[in-house]
Amino acid sequence: MPPKAKRPCRIPMCPGKTSDSHGYCSAHASLAIGWNNPCRGTAEQRGYDWAWRKLAKAVLKRDRYLCQCPDCNGRRLPATEVDHRVPKFEGGTNDPTNLFAINENCHKFKTAAESARARSGCPPGA
Repeated sequence: MPPKAKRPCRIPMCPGKTSDSHGYCSAHASLAIGWNNPCRGTAEQRGYDWAWRKLAKAVLKRDRYLCQCPDCNGRRLPATEVDHRVPKFEGGTNDPTNLFAINENCHKFKTAAESARARSGCPPGA
């Protein structure tokens, strides 16, 4: 079987080529961490197992499948996901009072802000 064809690096304007599944050339390979990080573990290993899915369904039902995030300010967006008010990395728990229904787009923005805060090491609320 012939070797896999090299593709351009995922970084715009980078002249490098790669045949790795992450899509970065050797100069940018350090950017390949994140979702594929083997230290991260599976969803079940991180605590999102059948008990979490059951709890998430109960929270969605409690919140009438409407987004409860502070950014919505009363808008009636349909919620399909559940999130923590205080993130787990900041000491939050899976207690139902710490959980709320959230819209998919709101969840993406909230998670991006939390991820940036976690990477920078800033304290909560900063």
